Amino acid sequence: MTNYLSVILLRLEGPMQAWGIGSRFTDRHTEAEPTKSGVIGLLSSALGRSRDEDISDLSSMVMAVRVDREGDIVYDYHTTLDVLRAKAKGKITSSKLGTVVSRRFYIADACFLVGLFSNKEDLLTELIKALEYPKWPIFLGRKSFPASSPLLLSPKLIRKPLELTMKAFPWQGRKKDKRPKKLRLIIECEFGEGEPKLDVPVSFATREYLNRYLRTEFISTESLMDGE
Repeated sequence: MTNYLSVILLRLEGPMQAWGIGSRFTDRHTEAEPTKSGVIGLLSSALGRSRDEDISDLSSMVMAVRVDREGDIVYDYHTTLDVLRAKAKGKITSSKLGTVVSRRFYIADACFLVGLFSNKEDLLTELIKALEYPKWPIFLGRKSFPASSPLLLSPKLIRKPLELTMKAFPWQGRKKDKRPKKLRLIIECEFGEGEPKLDVPVSFATREYLNRYLRTEFISTESLMDGE
């Protein structure tokens, strides 16, 4: 992993973010940091790709996440009226309508540094342009969660290994906040070297996903470069 070059960096920061995996019922959970499926969805929106278009080039990128501000996981209630109910045999009927109350979890006041590597430099260059001038609106996991700052951190490709970049790039927290001593870093690794997570999208149209493997470590903020 340490030999990967040509990286782009994103800062995902906003009042609210939600990065769920597989929650489809009344409780819609979120992971504690951005998922690969969520980031690829964000990039697809910037590129103007529809749900049924090929995303294999985006899914093949290697992703790392550094948590510069953890935020808090909270939830709110959503009420949906006139929901169709099923009979005992599973057939939906319009004669039985009901109200459904769901809990939707989100991350409040968090900031993440996301690094993406690909050996396809044309793709990374295209992503840089798309993030500067997105074709469709960009949001942080849900359409009601906009970013509070520009996503792209560099208008040019960063030609350093992905892991080294994530361990050296300046801290992205607010100036008024006290810098933490350590930051959580989640990096993709080879099969069997980390914990599996089912969040690599094969198709958004059919909701097919594959596993990737993640290694988590904590890095000292003393090793980070000073901000500009």
